[in-house]
Amino acid sequence: MKPTARPNNPCFSSGPCAKRPGWTPAALDGALLGRSHRSKGALARITEMFERSRALLGLPDEWRLALVPASDTGAMEMAMWSMLGARGVDFLTWENFGSVWVTDGIKQLGLEDARVLSAEYGQLPDLSQVDPARDTVFVWNGTTSGVMVPDGDWIADDRAGVTICDATSAVFAYDLPWRKLDATSYSWQKVMGGEAGFGMLVLSPHAVARLESYQPPWPLPKLFRLTKAGVLDEGVFRGQTINTISMLCVEDALDALRWMEQIGGRPGMMARGQANFEAIEGWVAASDWLGFLAQDPPTRSRTSVCLSIVDPWFGALEQERQRALVKEMAQHLEAEGAGYDISTHRAAPPGLRLWAGGTVERADLEALFPWLDWAWATVRDAARAN
Repeated sequence: MKPTARPNNPCFSSGPCAKRPGWTPAALDGALLGRSHRSKGALARITEMFERSRALLGLPDEWRLALVPASDTGAMEMAMWSMLGARGVDFLTWENFGSVWVTDGIKQLGLEDARVLSAEYGQLPDLSQVDPARDTVFVWNGTTSGVMVPDGDWIADDRAGVTICDATSAVFAYDLPWRKLDATSYSWQKVMGGEAGFGMLVLSPHAVARLESYQPPWPLPKLFRLTKAGVLDEGVFRGQTINTISMLCVEDALDALRWMEQIGGRPGMMARGQANFEAIEGWVAASDWLGFLAQDPPTRSRTSVCLSIVDPWFGALEQERQRALVKEMAQHLEAEGAGYDISTHRAAPPGLRLWAGGTVERADLEALFPWLDWAWATVRDAARAN
């Protein structure tokens, strides 16, 4: 039967993600609108955002943090365009965004000494094959597959190459081993529940050394330039952004960071995410039609949770028909105001994807589950009848 209780917040998109509980536009009332982002007041706001971010992330003192354009994609491409080519590179890919970085490196940058270590959706490649003498490009948490690397033990402490890590759906959700990560990207729109359009780039001393010792053979757009005359542009890491930014979005990021501090910082966010994931685990364990896309439990993402429909009847259908049925489920939920954006990414196998990061309330997930069961039964029974 159709449920009656709905989630208080039906937003389960994996990006942009749910705002923090209790958020309203009033949180932005103090934004310095109409002011130059280079004014003293605006720079103080950006600096505050840096300081709160560093503390919540647990960055080592010598790691640098920059605010850059074009979200996580901009931060990743800035690192790749500026650093790759000095050594051979290993690309790790097991989902859509890892494949995007392969395309950037091989087809756009034309890197000749590039290896691609890949796996199908739901699995990880063999991490033991990564060569510490080479650079490594990888996604920590595969947002479109629900598969994450379980730890950083596979990254050598004495590596000669740099590690470039897309961690956009992992920061503030996991304890990242910063001393294993040289260039790390994320965006406000994921775990923070902030606004989209701006990225953050974290650099280790090893990454800075690469930037100051290597000049790539291709032209670097202005938006990608982190050095001046071969020396790191320190101003970029003190809030002097490369281009104009939105102070409204900065204010929203500050609101998210202050909320995280109030709930216990990164440990508090991790605890909320773990509780959400455990709720999903319990529901899936009791389900006769759902399973995790990630095959190995230690690799299952606790933020972007991807689920497969395991009903044999569904599995026997053509993939186009499978996608159509999942789309129908999503339409039913949206029409009822019970859940938005629950389909897997278009590049992933047909199924469900639920964002379960710390800005999501466990009670909202628990209210969603009966609606998902109802939507599945509704589209399945209608399809079988036809």
